[in-house]
Amino acid sequence: MSELTSLMQLIDWNNLPRHIAIIMDGNGRWATQKGLPRIAGHRAGMETLKKIISFSCEIKIPILTFYAFSTENWRRPPQEVNFLMRLPHEYIRSELQNLIDNNIRLKMSGDIEGLPQHTQKAVREALKKTEKNSGMILNFALNYGGRKEIINAVREIAAKVKQGEMSVDEINEDTFSQSLYTARLHDPDLLIRPSGEMRLSNFLLWQLAYAELWFSDVYWPDFTEEHLLQAIYNYQKRDRRYGGIEL
Repeated sequence: MSELTSLMQLIDWNNLPRHIAIIMDGNGRWATQKGLPRIAGHRAGMETLKKIISFSCEIKIPILTFYAFSTENWRRPPQEVNFLMRLPHEYIRSELQNLIDNNIRLKMSGDIEGLPQHTQKAVREALKKTEKNSGMILNFALNYGGRKEIINAVREIAAKVKQGEMSVDEINEDTFSQSLYTARLHDPDLLIRPSGEMRLSNFLLWQLAYAELWFSDVYWPDFTEEHLLQAIYNYQKRDRRYGGIEL
């Protein structure tokens, strides 16, 4: 019996996370260890991305969010940044029809306006062509920063209060959440970060307040369906009390 089959028998299919967030980390280190340029790691990471999306759709995960490019990633070497900005267009070109065929709805969290024009065009086209799909939501955090997202939300709410569209008393967790990029999405139940790092890296700082965290030493290009199921199985064994206790 394969490890994948064994893990699938352990999973409680009635208790899947509604929303899984994944930090795709370790592409560059994976490539360096193999004597390859860093961009080779990003290309390998995209193949892993496709595989995990396909499997998540198959096992019916409702929402999947990937940290694709952070606001801090602009500090990387120009050649690497330029390559990373081409990847969304390449992914959409090769996978858009699969997303449509599998009823997957694409969403983007982040400052799309700050992306190169060719990247914006590809993203907007994919958002438009999948907007009526009703299956799994595939959300990419692209040009995303958690602190910037929170500041933008504060500014939006402050402007509404100033213009008389909202009173101070109406500001609460729900109304604040509706000003975030992830408005109308359930907060992540599970965060997965491969590569051995154990930090959030400015990712979904508000939304991950009560998420279960799962870390692995494996680099993202080597991440498999088995690793995903291991994370889900570990998640299902945890007691989620949300700060309370059972009496």
